[in-house]
Amino acid sequence: MDVKTLLKKIKIKKTYGNEDQEVIDITTDSRTAKKGSIFVASKGYTVDSHKFIPKVIEEGCTVIVSDHYIALPESVLLIEVKDTLKVASIFSHLLFNFPSQQLTTIGVTGTNGKTTIATMIHHLTRGLNKGSAYLGTNGFQINEKVTKGVNTTPETVTLTKHINEAVKQNCESMTFEVSSHGLVIGRLRGVEFDIAIFSNLTQDHLDFHGTMESYGHAKSLLFSQLGQDYRKDKFVILNADDAFSEELYHVSPFEVFTYGIDNEADFMAKDIQESINGVQFTLVTPFGEYEVNSPYLGKFNVLNLLASILGLWVQNYSLEEITKAIQDMPPVEGRLEVLDRNLPIDLIIDYAHTPDGMDKLIDAVKPFVKQKLIFLVGMAGERDLTKTPEMGKISCRADYVIFTPDNPANDDPKMLTAELAKGATHNNYVEFEDRAEGIKHAIDISEPGDTVVLASKGREPYQIMPGHIKVPHRDDLIGLEAAYEKYGGKQSEN
Repeated sequence: MDVKTLLKKIKIKKTYGNEDQEVIDITTDSRTAKKGSIFVASKGYTVDSHKFIPKVIEEGCTVIVSDHYIALPESVLLIEVKDTLKVASIFSHLLFNFPSQQLTTIGVTGTNGKTTIATMIHHLTRGLNKGSAYLGTNGFQINEKVTKGVNTTPETVTLTKHINEAVKQNCESMTFEVSSHGLVIGRLRGVEFDIAIFSNLTQDHLDFHGTMESYGHAKSLLFSQLGQDYRKDKFVILNADDAFSEELYHVSPFEVFTYGIDNEADFMAKDIQESINGVQFTLVTPFGEYEVNSPYLGKFNVLNLLASILGLWVQNYSLEEITKAIQDMPPVEGRLEVLDRNLPIDLIIDYAHTPDGMDKLIDAVKPFVKQKLIFLVGMAGERDLTKTPEMGKISCRADYVIFTPDNPANDDPKMLTAELAKGATHNNYVEFEDRAEGIKHAIDISEPGDTVVLASKGREPYQIMPGHIKVPHRDDLIGLEAAYEKYGGKQSEN
């Protein structure tokens, strides 16, 4: 694309150097800048990438976006703007021909359930033999091909490129986990959302947002992003069992659909029957009732499934074909996932890391605990600690509790476990500064028939350690290795 075409989209700017250039790519990562790409520099939380401009020029990059003047060779075009990342969003959507307008986009936000709902929608769409993409905590996925990511919502240019890739691969829809953090700092700028889904709002991320009011407002930005154009078919899907849905009802002008179990809603689940192998319920809709056989555990996953069903139904899939596809859905990676059912213990991993999430997790597994419930939970470093004692209290609904750090970063692991222990309601708990050792201990004290739950990380593949260094770590692999060593069996190659 001609650089001058891009420059026409920006009203306030200063340019220095050669504007007569063609570009084929854009990046905010100096390591990927090359000839034919635009490098957008920015001041991040820890790094100011303006310092990499000389390096990207050496690599052949001749178009630079900066927030201040820098003397550069005449062959290099410097575009000076007020907000470089906002310009990166504008340029990337234009450069890739507004990819979010070329497929159906579904955004899922909320404290808990984002990954599960977004993944369920992806799995259901694939079960209906349609091309689908997913972007969130578990990475970027086109149909069955998965690429692991770093953030739930990646930075704006990477996100736009992912959407463009989904378009090129003929995906009919793309489902996004939409984090409040990503909304506030503008990572989703320019994305044309068609469907916005809300799961719930409970205490989390107050280290970033400050107050629950501010946190809730951040979530509402997704619904604002649907726009005001009635020429387009757009939909809002809200959880009737969560009080914050009332605040979101009037944010968008588009039609609102609700789902729930306890409160009256458009789509409801009745006659819920739970087992260790899944949940069965009657789906009650304005158009009739449908029997649903779900492979997912827990009442909270019934809510997640209702949201997902609505996410497909508003796209004009029939309820008959949706409910039929549910039976064959694969597990959601790291979310209430039972590891190797051949073991004599029920070994379960989950991502629950808030009081509400942990409460629902224990609610889900308790009915099927045959002997002891052993529960391991971690507290993340450099995060809001006000929720920590409540997490410790809820953990003690289990028979035996193990407190560990979770991504301690620069915080003292011992301090993190001590904060969890402040909420303990019984003395049948231990603290481990090393999470891996805590997992091994959980398996070591288990006996056949016990249920062992490893909470807080799911399949997250690392621990964030001092200096924010990411060290490889997998709860599932550590737990399985310890279980096979104790009970026999074989580790898979995944």
